Amino acid sequence: MDATIYDVSRLSGVSTATVSRTFSDPGRVREATRRKVFEAAEILHYSPNAIARAMARQRTDKIAFLICKKDATILDEFYARICESIMRRAIQSDRQLVISTAADWAQAASTAQNKQVEGVILGGSAQADMVSEFQSKNIAVVLVNHRMPGFDLPCVVSDEYGGMCLAVEHLLRRGHRSIAMIAGRLSPYIAGERYNAFLRVMREHGIEAGAGHIGMCDPTVESAASAARELLSRENRPTAILGGNDVIAAGVLKAALRLGLRVPEDLAVVGFDDSTICGMVEPELTSVHIDCRRIGELGVDCLHALLNGEECPPVTVVPAALRVRRSS
Repeated sequence: MDATIYDVSRLSGVSTATVSRTFSDPGRVREATRRKVFEAAEILHYSPNAIARAMARQRTDKIAFLICKKDATILDEFYARICESIMRRAIQSDRQLVISTAADWAQAASTAQNKQVEGVILGGSAQADMVSEFQSKNIAVVLVNHRMPGFDLPCVVSDEYGGMCLAVEHLLRRGHRSIAMIAGRLSPYIAGERYNAFLRVMREHGIEAGAGHIGMCDPTVESAASAARELLSRENRPTAILGGNDVIAAGVLKAALRLGLRVPEDLAVVGFDDSTICGMVEPELTSVHIDCRRIGELGVDCLHALLNGEECPPVTVVPAALRVRRSS
């Protein structure tokens, strides 16, 4: 049986009114009394009935963050970094947060009504039917790390295009002219932004990047290594390869090692995302840094604005940066 306010009152030795005041307006309660109440609540695993309080003012102050990525878990490193900042921002704004993958949320559709969320932040390739369902229930929706044509939704994205431009220009400054890109099968929006930026910068420098400069793979090390081996086995092999993300770049490093190529002397390698992989491989990986912390914060800020009937920019772009390491 769940603990009640009366249980906390008995254990802490204060009245139920004081327990209620400690949670609703702690500034009006002496520090020693607050400590007693909070210690008792922790022992009893008690939390005040936020839903009941919120219903009195027609608000639940509950939001959700759903990771919309195939086969994703909430431990996915990229989205875990975004999730951490969303959690901190939600706490600062006194909002409760539900965290789930889109797949798990959909499977629990029968209980979704009980979650009582006012708004959701969708990370990654959200499906149109899920967005439509939220909108039909008047649930505010904000996208992070994705844009959806046809939907009037606030989006918070990293500068994928600009980040790839930085990476290509870095390699060109190092004297590379035969540059290849292994584009992972990521979300169409992200893959498209990075691919188009690669082509534009190459053309601006008078270099035509044909089919021989583009590889495709699944976003796994082995799939990337296979695609890299194919590129590097050609007579006019590239002297530099851009990975669609850091996992793909790690696969390129693996292929280079197996082929006896030195990095960066024989082959320069650059990744994307600036994940923990960059410091785990040898040589350490140059990568485009995505500011996941800022993306998460701005996602909550946009959702907060929508819930308060305030103006919210349709697209917020977070600048990317290049972290140069020994692989290039």
